Amino acid sequence: MVYPIVKLILSPIYKLWLRKVEGIENVPQDKPFIIAANHSSYYDALLIHFILIPKIDKKIHALVNSLYWKYPVIRWFLDLGECIPVYVEKEKYAKEKNKQSFEKALSYLKNNGIIMIFPEGRRSIDGKLRKAYNGIARLALKARVQVLPCGIIGANKVLPVGKMLPRFARCKVKIGKLLYFDQYYNNKISNRTLDEVTRSIMKDIAKLINQKYRY
Repeated sequence: MVYPIVKLILSPIYKLWLRKVEGIENVPQDKPFIIAANHSSYYDALLIHFILIPKIDKKIHALVNSLYWKYPVIRWFLDLGECIPVYVEKEKYAKEKNKQSFEKALSYLKNNGIIMIFPEGRRSIDGKLRKAYNGIARLALKARVQVLPCGIIGANKVLPVGKMLPRFARCKVKIGKLLYFDQYYNNKISNRTLDEVTRSIMKDIAKLINQKYRY
């Protein structure tokens, strides 16, 4: 087991607020892929890890806002999970640092690893899908890997934005089928292509959570 502490201690506690998981059979175990999920709460930041790691027995390298590395305890946990920092525009040398992070994510995928991304980039306060960034599309096309869409329903009710303790609520996770983008591999990666792939990913997530992606 990659993370014994996840399986034995944290996972059972975390799942107290999890009502149901659907589509676990869609998770591949013999290939690299990117997990794409909606993001509406700090609670869902680790939820997919706790669901998938016991099944795939591999680390999931999440892309995380670099600001969280400022806190020692969180930094220790992020480094343990070999997470990848994403730098906001205001940070010094953000563009160059993000190129390095992209290459690190690409390296993990080329070595049969798994990457997790919240395409929206930040939490949605009301649980409604926000406009996604196209970084996930660029990574999927560059690495030539499939994307596994995951829809999280009700995480914002478990731990609403601004609250420190979870509420008496439970969420649901629906895992979709792998998305393939082979038709783009032999073409130039243009902004239009990135927009199309990103929109395709987000529309699948939207279906899983019974919403519409309007961007």
